Amino acid sequence: MTTLDKTDKKLLARLQHDASKSVGVLAEEIGISKSACWRRIQRMEEDGIIRQKVTLLDPSKIGVKLMVFISVRTNQHNKAWADKFKQTVEVIPGVMEVYRMGGEVDYLIKAAVEDIAGYDRLYQRLIHANLFEVTAGFVMETIKSTTEFPIDVN
Repeated sequence: MTTLDKTDKKLLARLQHDASKSVGVLAEEIGISKSACWRRIQRMEEDGIIRQKVTLLDPSKIGVKLMVFISVRTNQHNKAWADKFKQTVEVIPGVMEVYRMGGEVDYLIKAAVEDIAGYDRLYQRLIHANLFEVTAGFVMETIKSTTEFPIDVN
């Protein structure tokens, strides 16, 4: 595991907030040279700390008006079923995140769809995985949404 120093953490905090900043601007903000900043970014990319750089979209501006959290329970706890479930969810458009959970729910899925009919189309594809129980919760209001992990820069 890579050890992150205070400068690495400051750099990561800034990149999480705005990855479009140039290396020169980032270097100036954290007080290091441009080449040192670039080397640190390259090292963290090679080490897998920085997985990728993306553009975040406003879903409502692209016609995606409904976020849904789907709870899945299965009565088949075996590798073959888990593999089929993984293959199923990986190819469904709108499925954004899938977590295997501990507790009463086996899997939690975050999905983005245009409307209820869009959710039904997603659901029809999802049930090909032979599920035991599926429940959905529809987002009424987003109170907080972030992609930034907490980083202690002190």
